[in-house]
Amino acid sequence: MKKVLALILSLALLIAVAACGGGKETSSPAPSAGTSSPSEPSKGIAKEDLKIGFIHISDPSDKGYTFNHDLGTWKMVEALGLSEDQIINKYNVGEDEGCAAAIDELIEAGCQIIFATSFGHGSYMQEAAAAHPEIEFCHATGSGAASSGLPNFHNYFTAIYEARFLGGIAAGLKLKELGETKLGYVAAYPYAEVISGYTAFYLGAKSVLPEVTMDVIYTNSWHDPVLEAQAAQTLIDGGCKVISQHSDSTAPATTAQSNGVFQVGYNADMIDAAPNASIISARSDWSVYLIYAVTQLMNGEPIATDWCAGLSEGAVYMSPLNEAIAAPGTKEAIEKAKQDIIDGKLHVFAGPLTGSGVNFSGETETITIPEGEWFEESKKQSAPYWFYIIDGINVLG
Repeated sequence: MKKVLALILSLALLIAVAACGGGKETSSPAPSAGTSSPSEPSKGIAKEDLKIGFIHISDPSDKGYTFNHDLGTWKMVEALGLSEDQIINKYNVGEDEGCAAAIDELIEAGCQIIFATSFGHGSYMQEAAAAHPEIEFCHATGSGAASSGLPNFHNYFTAIYEARFLGGIAAGLKLKELGETKLGYVAAYPYAEVISGYTAFYLGAKSVLPEVTMDVIYTNSWHDPVLEAQAAQTLIDGGCKVISQHSDSTAPATTAQSNGVFQVGYNADMIDAAPNASIISARSDWSVYLIYAVTQLMNGEPIATDWCAGLSEGAVYMSPLNEAIAAPGTKEAIEKAKQDIIDGKLHVFAGPLTGSGVNFSGETETITIPEGEWFEESKKQSAPYWFYIIDGINVLG
């Protein structure tokens, strides 16, 4: 294998990251992306004295991103032997001044560490971190910590693209069983996080069905069941026999079921919602980071400026396979690919690949990855920075 293709993009391009998790038991790994905070270790905080705040854009009833992140919170509580009253959750906090108010309330409540989980919370977290150096601020999906110079401001994400690739294998094998070649994808926004995810999904399908194509429709919302159902229906009406999603509700799954087609989910096991359609889901286990960050705080050790972990650390995983509808050989194919990713034998964004995308300056930028080389996603910082549309993917709107 040739030397890894090092692609360092401008931080400005990484604006395309936004909100998008509990799984197997795992220890807290060292960060696999970015660098540690330059701050000096403090004297630490006793476990019984901890107060931990969370700011979420939705609430666990979304059965998607907030549901998944919340699972991580309570898994962290159990793993560290904390009590529920040490956690203060702020749900349904918008990406506006309401976030600043929620942060102030958590500070007044005595939180020593605050987590915010949507991209648009980032600027409010950075401002609060600058004003309160005694408190740690951890922002999921964002990209501003490294450039802020603040030792108490941190970004974190998971290498969910690895699980997306595995979900694509399940989708591709199902298409092959059906004698079909067309996937559909309900996407939230044309941001790097979303594009990285659906590209990985497509490449997983292509690894088992080379002739596959995929249509993509953006809803321009993270959580809107009506729009998600409408997008899913349009894709199905256009001939897509298996669909997937980067959106927070189960609407694509139930729409697939009502149309007699199949679906690969995100953030939650969607089999209960659509037992005749949902094959498998890609998920993040956010407790892996939460355990890491809170343990660092208790020990008086610095928290990484950027943190990202994937399959090998248990930070991403697949929900149970719906073997009643999955194509024969799906379980074995996923397990082999998973192990190859962990062993470094398989790289999700491996060449030959050619794509183009619009950068932050509004200019079209192209990329060509030769055979034997690959794009290193989420290595230079935690947030994804693949924003290129490759051949075989058709963005409809």
